[in-house]
Amino acid sequence: MQYSSQKEPLIISEYGRNIHKLINHCKTITDKKERQEFAEAIVYLMSQIVPQQHTRNDYINKLWKHFFRMAKFDIDVVPPEGNIPEPTVNIITPQKVEYPTRNKTHRHYGIQIKDLITKAIAMEEGEKKQEFVKIIGSFMKMAYKNWNREHYVSDEIIMEDLEIISEGKLKINEDVSLDGLMKGMKRRKRSHSNHHSKSNRGRSNRTNNKKRYRKY
Repeated sequence: MQYSSQKEPLIISEYGRNIHKLINHCKTITDKKERQEFAEAIVYLMSQIVPQQHTRNDYINKLWKHFFRMAKFDIDVVPPEGNIPEPTVNIITPQKVEYPTRNKTHRHYGIQIKDLITKAIAMEEGEKKQEFVKIIGSFMKMAYKNWNREHYVSDEIIMEDLEIISEGKLKINEDVSLDGLMKGMKRRKRSHSNHHSKSNRGRSNRTNNKKRYRKY
């Protein structure tokens, strides 16, 4: 008994070992006409083994390419179209994927942080810009905490990183608390959601009252 792992590896396993054996036998046929007919019979058998190929417009072409691959391109037969496949056709050189270099440093803040900083730098000086810079700082601190949960993150670290990333063009005053800013934003968000839910409850109560009055 011989295990499959001990046999020669199949070039295209979906056709099975018997097709590979037939192709190897086809190579040994000395008569050119007989060898050609035998090869065509093998390709027809391959089309029966893999019927899903019939949905392709060029399925016969593809079967012949598979035939030559399994023959290791060392067989003297001619496909119906007359074009004999070459080994180099099957060698596909993948396109080079460039390594992302947009965020070479401070990647833990995310890829969008530089876009926000660029936008803040382009803004006119004033209170609106100062508030926007504070929001960027609070976002940076939140991102830093998510990236490094085990260590304490101080406002000073965030302010220094913001100044480095912006090349000294953006600064946050030392008396500003980034945690306080985040808490204020969360409170405003909760109050807005509570107000929205109350208004929805009021709307649903009015609707139910109207339905109740209709009954009488």
